[in-house]
Amino acid sequence: MKIVRTLLTAAILCTAGLCTANRAARAEDCPRGALDARYCDRDGDMVADAPTDPKQWLDPSTLVFAYTPVEDPEIYRKVWDGFLRHMEKVTGKRVQFFAVQSNAAQIEAMRAGRLHVGGFNTGSNPVAVNCAGFVPFAMMASKDGAYGYEMEIIVPGDSTITTVAGLKGKSFAFTDPNSNSGYKAPAALLRSEFGLEADKDYKTTFSGKHDNTVLGVANKDYDAGAVANAVMYRMMARGTVERSKIRTIYKSQTFPTTAYGTVYNLKPELTAKVKEAFFSFPWEGSELLNEFHGSNPPQEKFIPISYKDKWEVVRKIDTAMNVSYTCK
Repeated sequence: MKIVRTLLTAAILCTAGLCTANRAARAEDCPRGALDARYCDRDGDMVADAPTDPKQWLDPSTLVFAYTPVEDPEIYRKVWDGFLRHMEKVTGKRVQFFAVQSNAAQIEAMRAGRLHVGGFNTGSNPVAVNCAGFVPFAMMASKDGAYGYEMEIIVPGDSTITTVAGLKGKSFAFTDPNSNSGYKAPAALLRSEFGLEADKDYKTTFSGKHDNTVLGVANKDYDAGAVANAVMYRMMARGTVERSKIRTIYKSQTFPTTAYGTVYNLKPELTAKVKEAFFSFPWEGSELLNEFHGSNPPQEKFIPISYKDKWEVVRKIDTAMNVSYTCK
């Protein structure tokens, strides 16, 4: 656990810039649960309430949107363009795509007030909620409401590794310390279920993104790796990687996928318009559908979510990993 604790403390908190002095105004005396001292949670839904003082509301002339950096962010500028033009019509605001390079950069941008709307990946959601005031309200799902993804441990297609036990002594690629499927879930699983300790029983590296791990395993740069299978399936559907180059030796339970929402102090009327944009977006014939229908299950619409309910399994993994949401 010493390795885990060190990685998470250094990478999640300090790399994100959250270990610097708290820039918030004097903390209000209010219920907040695990939230940072700058936020309140009076209704117990585990996300930050909007400020009661209208002077603290954000009403920017340009809304900034960022999609989680699981793959090359420039690929997604075009994918999200039609949706962002729809958001402009609904909100009456200009909307700008912000190509973030890391989970840490995305969290810090929202905490600093530079990012207003975004999609945060599964593992970074609790940190974004508690440290950056992220309020998730939507998730992609199939037309019949199916959603989620699994963590898969993958090896090259012709690898001699056939079981998780066979990872001992091999090189293993995680993605990012904030990632649920790319780090927290597989690290906890390998230790608790298979008795494999990171950098003791297998050699670890961080690839930075899920697509880097998929390509690295396919090209045999790594003996194995852990990824969100939804990302891998989309890459295969695009022809970025051949299915025959990858073989799965472990598949987890289903996790919630990327959550979409706003920063807590966006003007309430504007927040309502942003929500309207998500739930009124016409998917048929869109670049968004073209990109995300290749997931399994296909992602074809936005559905409303509750962070308190949908992210319970992720928070339990964080507890098992001794992850702290302390933001100072």
